[in-house]
Amino acid sequence: MVMNDMEVGDSAPDFELEANDGTMISLKSFAGKNNVVLCFYPKNHLFACPSKKVFDMAKSVISVYPEILSTNSKLFAISIDTVESQKKFVEEYNIPYLHLSDTQKDTCKKYPGTNIAGLAKRSTFIIDKNGIIKNIFRDIDVKNHGNQIVESLKKLD
Repeated sequence: MVMNDMEVGDSAPDFELEANDGTMISLKSFAGKNNVVLCFYPKNHLFACPSKKVFDMAKSVISVYPEILSTNSKLFAISIDTVESQKKFVEEYNIPYLHLSDTQKDTCKKYPGTNIAGLAKRSTFIIDKNGIIKNIFRDIDVKNHGNQIVESLKKLD
């Protein structure tokens, strides 16, 4: 049975993934301390070009990143790209938050699910300090997504 229909109110499954800076990030390390935002997206480069949607979404999130941090939250972007690819992407666009590499696709399958090509479906999960999923965005308006995340986080406290 494929468990990719996480719902609001579910406990967020723990994971441990390598970030673009080489650190290992696990969900449970933030328990009791921070809300966590997980932004899943298909891939950094489609056909050797940065995907416009990925870039627009990154810009949208970067523009409100200080506000996200001010809600005592951590934000991570996750795709099946390699750590090396994540590193290049983050450096190329000066992205201030970590991108996690899920080359095994376990976390992508658990959370948003994967599409026919095996890429993560674009979706964002808002997880509170107790590890409970509080909001899920599946149809993402990439240009406005940063604001959607901030609004959702402000409702948590």
